Amino acid sequence: MPLFGFRKDKKHEQSHIQSKAAMAKAPASGLREKSTGKKVRQSKSVKPAKVAAGVVTEKGLVGGSKESAKATAHAMPIGGFSSITDAILRPRITEKSGILAQGGVYTFEVTKNANKEIVAKAVKSLYKVTPVKIAMINTPVRNTFVKGRKGTVSGIRKAIVTVKKGEKIDFV
Repeated sequence: MPLFGFRKDKKHEQSHIQSKAAMAKAPASGLREKSTGKKVRQSKSVKPAKVAAGVVTEKGLVGGSKESAKATAHAMPIGGFSSITDAILRPRITEKSGILAQGGVYTFEVTKNANKEIVAKAVKSLYKVTPVKIAMINTPVRNTFVKGRKGTVSGIRKAIVTVKKGEKIDFV
């Protein structure tokens, strides 16, 4: 392949001409004409949804109107989750976690941006138990080499949750 486009082959030139023709036929929704007659792509600005003037707390709205709070409360959820339970991906069921579960310690796979507070709220709402202690563990990405091919094993984030004595979680 020649550098800098010298001695281009005919197939390349034909595909280049066809792509230009397709662009000329495309609707000019995001284009505008300058005074020189050339079409220039307009920059589309992405504006976030309006945020209520008041502050939304657990008790309700403090300041601002209730209509604006209802309309904008879902626009920007805390922690980037659409609901609290989205932080927990799945329970991590292994031999070791089964042994730990007998003592009231459960292991969950959680999202990368989940923290202890969010995991505690999610466990409380999903399984109706009270978490006493939570430990977060990041497992790193590992390189593998299987059958002559290189690959990776993706890293995960785990939450090890200790629940109150007498309470237990059933994974059915």
